[in-house]
Order: sequence, then structure tokens, then C-alpha cells
Amino acid sequence: MGLAACLWLAACASLEPARTLAVGQTEAQVRQAMGAPTGRHALPGAITRLEFARGPAGRTTWMVDLDASGRVTAFEQVLHEASFLRATAGMSTDELLRLFGRPAHRAIDHGRRETWYWRYPTNDCLWFNVTFSPEGRTLAGGGYMTDPSCDFNDSARP
Repeated sequence: MGLAACLWLAACASLEPARTLAVGQTEAQVRQAMGAPTGRHALPGAITRLEFARGPAGRTTWMVDLDASGRVTAFEQVLHEASFLRATAGMSTDELLRLFGRPAHRAIDHGRRETWYWRYPTNDCLWFNVTFSPEGRTLAGGGYMTDPSCDFNDSARP
């Protein structure tokens, strides 16, 4: 097989991880299929969560959980509305990173509150956001707003 065909197959595999990932695989096999992780998070029970964010413009983040021996126990694309229900008031930035991975965008307002935004697969041109207090705790469970990167027809604007 030629080099171009190998690269094409590798690119396709990284776009459809659910087809290439399997419980029981080693971390090396996951890295071969997904590339380098964008984050690594420690979970209770000696579980390591590998983050594969496809951003900042991407709309998916895959989390792959490895047991103490380095084998896959679970994997999930975490950027979806059912997953966002896991965000609750009082969570830390680390807790949010373990749930959803790195955000697509971060902004700080005049009150020193920071808001994180995640793009996700939706037909409604929305992104999910969570705002943190100056002390670094979520103020609420999060919300949705129009994603400013959406294309709008300038002639339709007032």
C-alpha cells in the first residue's frame, strides 16, 4: 500500500474513532488510531482518561478511559446535550476538563468571571458555555447560545 493511501486511512480512522476503538485495546493502539491526546486526566480507581479534542473549530471530543494496566475500559464522544447535563453549579475547572475536555474558546468579563465555550454537533448553530466565579467554581450548570463562528448571510442582517 502506498504512503498516500496509508495517510488517507489514518485520517479517516481519526474521524470515526468509534469504528477503530475497542474495549481492551492498549494505549499504544489508541494513539495509533487517534494520534496524540490533547489532555490526560486522572480519575478515581487508577483510571486514566485520554482526551482527544478536535477543536477549537471541531465539534467533537473523544474521551478514552484506561485501567491501571493501560487498557481501554470505555470511550465516548462527550460533546452532546445529554453529556452537558453533567455540569452542575460549584464544579472546578479540572472537573469540567475531565468531563468535556478543553474548550473551544475562553473569555473573561469585567467581573473577573471566566466563561468556557464548547462547539458540538448540532443543526442549530449553538455552543455550550459554563461560567466560573472569580474563585474558579461554576456558577450554574451551563447554557447555550448562538455560536459566533456560524456563517450568516450579511444581506439578511438589519
